Amino acid sequence: MAVVLVGQTELWDNKLKLQRYAAIRQRIDMYCTLPHLDRAETEQYVKSHMDYAECSQEIFTTKAMDEIHKASAGIPRMVNRVCEKSLMYAFQQQKRLIDDYMIKYVVEHEMLGTVTG
Repeated sequence: MAVVLVGQTELWDNKLKLQRYAAIRQRIDMYCTLPHLDRAETEQYVKSHMDYAECSQEIFTTKAMDEIHKASAGIPRMVNRVCEKSLMYAFQQQKRLIDDYMIKYVVEHEMLGTVTG
């Protein structure tokens, strides 16, 4: 029987390091963590999602990508949230291009307490 534990690093740091979970720790054969994306990887990550959605036009400016990376600290889950909320805001404002000012606005007004950086 194989069990796969998937979770944030807090699972390992706060729970599995406790003595009472030593038996579980001893049975872990593989431990993987996903590092934060750098600026170029963040841009490629966003572009791959846009390609998957069959969006052929540029939506995010270069400065917007800088802000997305800064606001998300390169954490893919947070990149997704910043981009999703920015796309929704752009749609509401009937804008076809998302710039750095829009990203800053969305981060400050739509994502209180959910973005690090």
